Amino acid sequence: MTARKKAVFQCLGAPHAQYFLLAIRIDGLGQHMTPVEYRTILKYRLMIPIFLADEICLVCRKACLDSFGEHAVHCKELMGFKYIHDMVRDVLFDIFRHDKVSAKKEPAVNFLTDPTEGRSTLRPTDIFIFGWVRGEHACVDLTGIFPLVGLRAGGFTAGHAALKAAT
Repeated sequence: MTARKKAVFQCLGAPHAQYFLLAIRIDGLGQHMTPVEYRTILKYRLMIPIFLADEICLVCRKACLDSFGEHAVHCKELMGFKYIHDMVRDVLFDIFRHDKVSAKKEPAVNFLTDPTEGRSTLRPTDIFIFGWVRGEHACVDLTGIFPLVGLRAGGFTAGHAALKAAT
């Protein structure tokens, strides 16, 4: 069995990996899979190539669009990637607002900068929460990752990409 097949089986066996099959579809909210989406997911899980051959990604022109479509899932230049990030950010922000937590979406903050540099490096955070714990403010930054990133680089461990993103 190849390293890729072992990694996919490891991910498929993870807790909750199959829960999408149990989800109740709500067409009015766009929560459904088209037949093409379902066939693509099924092919991926059965390790059947989705594309005929490896090619350069036509969107970012940097990475190889592999035959299993893994690059297409996490290409940062694709509109879907940013859309999903923003949707999760907006839902989280709405939850804070609903629960009367004082928060602001995408403010520019001086976070993780060296004060000895003597210059301002304001960057946006996804959500800034005022007085979160013991009066301290908190920054929330969402990161989307694909669990099989780094598979081609050699040693693969399921969950490693998530742990790396968290640090």
